[in-house]
Amino acid sequence: MTSRSSPTVYVIDDDVEVRMSIQGLLRAAGLHSESFGTAEEFLRNKEPEGPSCLVLDVSLPGVDGLELQRQLADAGFGIPIIFITGHGDIPMTVKAIKSGAVEFLTKPFVDQDLLNAIQQAFDRDRVTRHQRGELAELRRRYESLTARECQVMGLVVSGMLNKQVAYELGTSEITVKIQRGHVMTKMRADSLADLVRMAAKLELPVNKK
Repeated sequence: MTSRSSPTVYVIDDDVEVRMSIQGLLRAAGLHSESFGTAEEFLRNKEPEGPSCLVLDVSLPGVDGLELQRQLADAGFGIPIIFITGHGDIPMTVKAIKSGAVEFLTKPFVDQDLLNAIQQAFDRDRVTRHQRGELAELRRRYESLTARECQVMGLVVSGMLNKQVAYELGTSEITVKIQRGHVMTKMRADSLADLVRMAAKLELPVNKK
């Protein structure tokens, strides 16, 4: 997958005419796209930097669409997927949607339905990328804490008062106040509630000595 900051639609279908038709539609709509005949070809490319989505045929030689969806999910690659198929059924559709697919379209589909699904997929991908960026920044801040500051943060967000934290750690209350201040500064937390929300996003263990 080519590294681009602009939105990209990746089309995977073993039917050359279908790929060309979809890419023609996307080109007319002003959208950049890349196409592949198999899932294996797609997997050999690099993860895109900008918003993207995948228009994926269910029936493919080798790794099929649903298996590719599972592999991408297992690898933590959350690209939004729009399934297309010439012979879909209700169980297949339910499985795809439950696994996170944006849409499941049966060929021949209405062009606007595909374009609408792609826009929804781009919106979802932008939100996901923003959330990943926020989480990565929170992790960087947390990693800047000392081992003792991590302990203080864990105990504070568990609901302990400074004097309780001091007793738990075998130190003075004034020392805890100073360390708590360092935590708030390094984590850029405006309040205790803000710090608690950060800890929840980081899924930190709390109340650990």
